[in-house]
Amino acid sequence: QVQLVESGGGLVQPGGSLRLSCAASGRTLSPYAMGWFRQAPGKEREFVASRTYAGVTYYQDSLKGRFTISRDNAKTTVDLQMNSLTPEDTAVYYCAAHQSSSTLRTGLNVYWGQGTQVTVSS
Repeated sequence: QVQLVESGGGLVQPGGSLRLSCAASGRTLSPYAMGWFRQAPGKEREFVASRTYAGVTYYQDSLKGRFTISRDNAKTTVDLQMNSLTPEDTAVYYCAAHQSSSTLRTGLNVYWGQGTQVTVSS
């Protein structure tokens, strides 16, 4: 089992920045890909970004340039730096992990965190 705990959500004004962090524990995560999804009210959960253990990154095309995913050297946390936020970024953000990077990006049968709320509003 893998346990994921997100932190860093909150209220931010349009144009602002926020950094989310996900701490993992449980089984060794060294071969695992980790990433982020989000779910806005009334919408399906969508892929945001992911990073393999080796450092390969993937992003939702529309978020490239504003969002940056990073992972620490100990491979136990993954962060999401979000810049130039707009109200459309308002959502619950979920951390996810899976041994397969491609499977992770589908969001199917992956480990999930409990989610952290991000609200972009003036």
